[in-house]
Amino acid sequence: MLLYIKYMVSLRCKMIVKEELQKLGLHYVFVDLGTIEILEDISNQQREKLKINLSTYGLELLDDKKSILIEKIKNVIVEMIHYSKEFPKENYSDFISEKLGYDYTYLSNIFSEVKGITIQQFIIIHKIEKVKELLLYEELNLTEISQKLHYSSVAHLSNQFKKVTGLTPTFYKQMKAKRRRNLEDV
Repeated sequence: MLLYIKYMVSLRCKMIVKEELQKLGLHYVFVDLGTIEILEDISNQQREKLKINLSTYGLELLDDKKSILIEKIKNVIVEMIHYSKEFPKENYSDFISEKLGYDYTYLSNIFSEVKGITIQQFIIIHKIEKVKELLLYEELNLTEISQKLHYSSVAHLSNQFKKVTGLTPTFYKQMKAKRRRNLEDV
């Protein structure tokens, strides 16, 4: 039986879900971002208890099909940007469509209707979060980051970064470095 969970975006979330399943005596086949598969059918009482327990951690057990599909879209994007080693070679719309088995226009319309932003805007937001993370690690320069995240150029990355954050990538990096030094001085 498949269950879908909203706001499940990290390894810590996966650990929490596994613990809660064990507390309820439910055996899982896998626990992945936003999706879990359990071996047995879940009773209404177990479902309600799981829903309550997960909500204490900010996680939400989903019931309606539209919400489940939105979470699947978000999870594909988060997985693609934050956890995979390589970005897909094809464009994002083809990748998402193929991964979920739905026409991209259908996915895009539902996502925009429910979330109030486009899938493309959601991807940009997450790419910028990944850029911030990579800047803080100081392992890659802007050229390497732009290549890793499939930007057409450093200028394109910088423009998108500034549009989303209000700061240039260089200023953001300097600001974080300064804040870190100030904390070390305390």
